[in-house]
Amino acid sequence: MNVSNYLANALLNQAFRNTTWTRPTTIYVALYTTNPTAADTGQEVSGGGYARLPIVFGPPAIEGGKPTIKNIEDIPFAIATSQWGTLSHIGLRDAATGGNLLYFGALESPRSILANDVFKILTGAVAATLS
Repeated sequence: MNVSNYLANALLNQAFRNTTWTRPTTIYVALYTTNPTAADTGQEVSGGGYARLPIVFGPPAIEGGKPTIKNIEDIPFAIATSQWGTLSHIGLRDAATGGNLLYFGALESPRSILANDVFKILTGAVAATLS
């Protein structure tokens, strides 16, 4: 996954400029039909029963030589009540609506979501590092 401009600036300012950053208490997974980009410009799914869901991460572990965190639970989204389009990316955000993009990345296999489909992110499928 890639870090957003917002989070990169917040971490750099806090670590090197002693600027306070209020960390989010809950992180939410957002689904996108286009790349959110570091500048948070992607098209998030809307309507059809879609809502961001909270994600819980385990402690960092070294993976591929990098400290990495992964989600520790499956994340099943609600049944789509209409077409959501072709999901291509996910984003990690600091609010259930609005808010700021923290991380983003492409899905390994984009998937079209039709009415009555359920999209689920499996345990360990979302991984984030700082390097």
